[in-house]
Amino acid sequence: MFPIIPASSGSALKNQEGIFGFGHDGSNWSAVTNLVSDTGVCSTDVAGVGTARAYQGACEYGGDKGIFGYGYAGSQPGVSMTNLVSNTGVVSTDVTGVGTARHAVGACGYGEDKGIFAYGSTGGAGGYVSMSNLVSNAGVVATDVAGVGTARDYPVGCTYGEDKGIFGLGKTSSGVYTGATNLVTNGGVIGTDVAGVATARAYAAACGYGEDKGIFAFGYPGAPGYVATSNLVTNAGVVGTDVTGVGTPRQGPAACTYGGDKGIFGYGYAVSITNLVSNTGVVSTDVTGVGTARQDPRACSFN
Repeated sequence: MFPIIPASSGSALKNQEGIFGFGHDGSNWSAVTNLVSDTGVCSTDVAGVGTARAYQGACEYGGDKGIFGYGYAGSQPGVSMTNLVSNTGVVSTDVTGVGTARHAVGACGYGEDKGIFAYGSTGGAGGYVSMSNLVSNAGVVATDVAGVGTARDYPVGCTYGEDKGIFGLGKTSSGVYTGATNLVTNGGVIGTDVAGVATARAYAAACGYGEDKGIFAFGYPGAPGYVATSNLVTNAGVVGTDVTGVGTPRQGPAACTYGGDKGIFGYGYAVSITNLVSNTGVVSTDVTGVGTARQDPRACSFN
């Protein structure tokens, strides 16, 4: 007889390691990366590959690989280049972009092996957008899809329910911070706005945990300043109310899943600290940082 393999045994193999990449320190743009082990340990800097930039998006694709896309590069307030991440954490050189050049985009996985970039700012006459671009399970980015939901920049995105995604938070063209969310189906279709429950803010980060849930944390809501507030996302895509923050309040961190069912937030304005997330969604206190202190890098998982 063939052995009976539990249906969930394969899921723990996904999202074992992670990678933080790119960012800026207020004056210098960076392409450095820092790998995250399957126990949540962040490595020292790896020399950057690709155009130095910040404010891009990052997500998983193909079940074991990742992609960085779009961003703000020096005097260019919007680019559409991408950089693929292999299943060993090696970042590729620039791939000519597809889709509208922009920065401050959100990204997340969907359909178990595909990804999506959405929203952002063109930095020009086009202003804030809600368009999206799907990423195939081979890492190929598709052309623009007409936007759904409030046009905004600096949203965050993560997966939930194992094969769906969610975008949330951000800042609108009128400078208003929002807590609205938009669900992504397992076919990559973005839903209309869902009224926000979380504190309206931008410059936050998000990642998955517990194999089928997600978490938003940190950010900037305007006055009175940075927060460490977190909001859990259920496996049905429901965002919870604010949880009192743990760790240094800050804007511009990044986050990804590691160890199959846990998460990590790292970096942010003027720091390189990290905060681990347990498989029940509990955020830990600060861990002394490793790597270049910077804000607005992005992060994704790989195997």
